This record gives sequence, C-alpha cells and structure tokens, in this order.
Amino acid sequence: MGHQKTIGVIGGGSWATALVKILTDNGHSVNWWMRGQQSVDYFKSYQRNANYLTSVHFLNVDLNVSSDLDHTIKISEILIMATPSAFVNQVFQDYPKDGLDGKIVFSAIKGVIPEYHAIPAKYFHKQFRTPYDKIGIICGPCHAEEVAMERLSYLTIGCSDVTIAQEMADMLACRYIKTTVTEDLFGPEISAILKNVYSVASGICHGLGYGDNFQAVLISNALQEIEKFVDAIHPIERDVSTSAYLGDLLVTAYSQYSRNRTFGNMIGRGYSVRSAQFEMNMVAEGYYAAKGIVEINKKFNVDLPICDAVYRILYEKVAPSLEIKLLTDKLS
Repeated sequence: MGHQKTIGVIGGGSWATALVKILTDNGHSVNWWMRGQQSVDYFKSYQRNANYLTSVHFLNVDLNVSSDLDHTIKISEILIMATPSAFVNQVFQDYPKDGLDGKIVFSAIKGVIPEYHAIPAKYFHKQFRTPYDKIGIICGPCHAEEVAMERLSYLTIGCSDVTIAQEMADMLACRYIKTTVTEDLFGPEISAILKNVYSVASGICHGLGYGDNFQAVLISNALQEIEKFVDAIHPIERDVSTSAYLGDLLVTAYSQYSRNRTFGNMIGRGYSVRSAQFEMNMVAEGYYAAKGIVEINKKFNVDLPICDAVYRILYEKVAPSLEIKLLTDKLS
C-alpha cells in the first residue's frame, strides 16, 4: 500500500467510536474529533467515550482526540464522516469551502442532510467541491454495539475509484471485521438511508401488534422499494440481494440494537415523535430520512408506499393504526 495515510474520524457517537476502535485495533494512527471540550477532557482522563460504547477502552493506541475541527481535518488525509446527519450541516456550515481540498472523504453517516434534502456524497460534493471519485461510503450490515463486543461483522466500502475503496477496506479489515468493495457509491448510500425508514416502519408495526408474518411481507416489499428508488436515481446493474442492501435492511429492521426500530416501536405504542426522541436520547436517522426521501422523490416520482406511510405518520400526524391499515392493502 506504500505510504499509510493519516485518518480523521469526525463524530463522537457510537458509530464513530466503533470505527475508531476498528482502526486503532488495526494499528492505525487516528485523529478523532469530538464536539465539546468536556467530552475530550473525559476521554483523555479515562480513555473511553463518556456517552457511547462506554465499555470500549482505548489504551496504548495511537489516538489524537480533539474538539478542534479545523486542526483534525488539516492533519488528516482521509476523513471518515460519522456525525449524525441531523448535525452535519451544523458542524460544517461555517467551514471554509476549500477546507476539504485534497482530502479523501468517506461517509459513514447513513442519513439525509435535512437542510438540503441531500445524501451525504452530494452534500460534500456540492458544499466543498470534493470530486465524486474522492468520496466513498462505509456501510453495513453492522451495528456499533456488536463491533464493541468484537462479534464478527461485515462492512461494504464503496467508491467510484476502486483503489481508494480497497485501501479503506484494508484499513478496516481485521479478525472481527470482513470487508467487501464496490464501485457503486450511490446505490449503497441511498439504500443505507432508506433502510432506516423501513426500520421505523417495522418498529411501528411491531408496536401496533403486527406479527412476524406481516413483518416478512413488509420487509420484502421494502427491498422492492429500495431497488426501484436506487435504480431511478442511479441506473446501473446491481444486485440488491447482497449484504450491502438486503443484509443492511434486515439487521436494521430486526435487531435489538436498532434505534430506528426502537423509535418506530414507541410511535406504534402511542408515543409522540418528541416524547420518543426525548426518551431515547439518541438520533433515529429514519425520522429525518423519511422527510428527505419524500423531498428527493418529488423529482423521480417512484411509488414508495411504505416510505410515504412513515412520512405521514411522523410529519402529518396521521394515526399509525390507520396509516398502517391502509398500507396493508398496498403490499403483496
């Protein structure tokens, strides 16, 4: 591989923590940006994240933790963006437009940037002029909680420049992480956003008392929606039965660790959006993605009955029991 590039991870949540763990376990030097000096001070005192995956200790690793975004970016050649989508624009809105020049940017965001209704790749391309062949994606199926326990997990690394994707895949591969590479940047990124909406739908239906038989129908129809939508946006030959698509959808829709499913379950049980978000105290990307996908779809006009149902429940305050009952007649 030659020169080993310096890596910066932007974000202080569970997925950022998991990625830093993987990279440092592999012996890589990492520059880690966390929001707030208090979080940084806690980490430096106890070598662990104060709020997420607190069981993971970062002892005897090459790790530079800072709350200075500009410093972290300047000393890193490859940037992994792992900030929840709802806060990405807040983090970067005042950052210089040429601040990412020469950087390779990987997105591990898995959400829509709400202020622009844009997928992360498009956001960084438009806002910072980062060429698409220098933008990549890191997607699952993979839950940060299982990475923390070093349970075998799989990651798909996408970039139109396959050599860049392979370099990142090599950085992340270890005894508990297996990686695959794809040249398809947009398909896995869009699917990673959509699956959060379908996970919310799965949780809503569970909260309403629908059983496993219906869940199987719901998720198989969700995969069909994913295929139609990604083909409309970026029509190339792809197989949505692979792990980056079907696998990521399944783990997010069914896992006990899925915050989107948990959020949806609370909505189905009668919580308001605000009360569910408050009680979870974590970001459910599917909430923001539901609106973003509906906005993006105004251009493409793809039939997405499950996405539309979730949007109406979350944003138009239609009763979940009524909306899902109407949805049952649209599935097959």
